[in-house]
Amino acid sequence: MPIITIKNLSKSFIYHKKAEGLRGSIKALFKREKLTKDAVKNISFSINKGEFVGFLGPNGAGKTTTLKMLSGILYPTHGSIIVGGHNPAKRESEFKKKISIVMGQKAQLWPSLPAIETFTLIQKMYELDENNYRNRLNELANLMDVEDILNVQVRKLSLGQRMKCELIASLLHNPKILFLDEPTIGLDIVSQKKIREFLKEYNQKFKTTIILTSHYMDDVQDLCKRLIIINDGQIGYDGSIKDIIEEYSKDKNIHVIFRNKILKRDLSKIGKVYNYEPYEAKISIPMEEANKKISLLINKFPVKDINIKDVTLEEIVEDIFKNK
Repeated sequence: MPIITIKNLSKSFIYHKKAEGLRGSIKALFKREKLTKDAVKNISFSINKGEFVGFLGPNGAGKTTTLKMLSGILYPTHGSIIVGGHNPAKRESEFKKKISIVMGQKAQLWPSLPAIETFTLIQKMYELDENNYRNRLNELANLMDVEDILNVQVRKLSLGQRMKCELIASLLHNPKILFLDEPTIGLDIVSQKKIREFLKEYNQKFKTTIILTSHYMDDVQDLCKRLIIINDGQIGYDGSIKDIIEEYSKDKNIHVIFRNKILKRDLSKIGKVYNYEPYEAKISIPMEEANKKISLLINKFPVKDINIKDVTLEEIVEDIFKNK
């Protein structure tokens, strides 16, 4: 049974246009041009308990707007939302105890205080039993390997350490549904990997339903089995990552470096040349012709080095963005 259900959901924003300069400002006092932006356009989907879903789209596609409606921060213009048996717009106490949202670009920890002080405040806000709170905090701190920094001022922590503490703050009340909006933004590769490992283990252990938005495809491919792609406020794809890779991975991408200058028109006989320089090129070759064409490439041209790879998830998603 779905824990999240969205039907025909839309969200529009009204804003005003003002002409440039003092004259435009004075004119706007008496008459303003009203414009409407449709951020989300009649989308529908459902998510089952325990699913880890990647929710992707370019900037301005409607991802964050949708997450804010799911968490009750924004009200929908049209359509219905049920999250954990509640209408998020009502912001009922029981609903707020079931969800949590982490936004990579917005902090909930107080910079001048140690993280433990914020955790104690959260305990009081959610009326958490002292023993349960301490056990929960110890478990999360152990999973995150941050036991030794909980009493250090947040502003003195590294970005990776702060994000770990942000996640702990969001999970202390044991939410059933977690919304993650760019949780690894700005983190180095090692910190990203540690955050992913924690989220994977946490999802498997507690069966928490998680919706993740991220521009890092490693996050999505490592954590999610299902992918929902939104573009220009509309759903462009909803299905498994495995299926989308099988559907779109119909080509091999070849990156080849030559000893001598090569003409682009000669390489066109091998496949689609999508990146060209006289001494190197990137060529797309249909999967069923790959062996034959690669042999022809090596035998006919002065190949110095060659790299053959399948189409990546990032390239697939980018292609969907462009063609939607």
